[in-house]
Amino acid sequence: MPFVELETSLPAERLPPGLAQKLCASAATILDKPAERVNVTVRSGLPMVLSGSAEPCAQLLVSSIGVVGSAEQNQRHSARFFDFLTAQLGLGPERIVIRFYPLEPWQIGKNRTVMTFL
Repeated sequence: MPFVELETSLPAERLPPGLAQKLCASAATILDKPAERVNVTVRSGLPMVLSGSAEPCAQLLVSSIGVVGSAEQNQRHSARFFDFLTAQLGLGPERIVIRFYPLEPWQIGKNRTVMTFL
């Protein structure tokens, strides 16, 4: 059950239509998870500073069980997410940062329990 959160200083009107759905589909492919299990949030128009600069930027947070727990996995994921984000947002790769967080099944609540028991 991946959680993908895109935060950007770009205003909403500069984001492509359907970005959340496109990010969901892309994340599902990149992480090899069914799209029905991917959760996406897009936050735009945020005051942000990246590398000391307030020029337009974005950060992506990717949390999941079992697929973001190693440098090798995340190196592959990073390249593919960067390709998606630079194309969709029109930002250079130097204006984007990605944070990966591995999760354990007991850390995600769903249907009145945690994923461990589902």
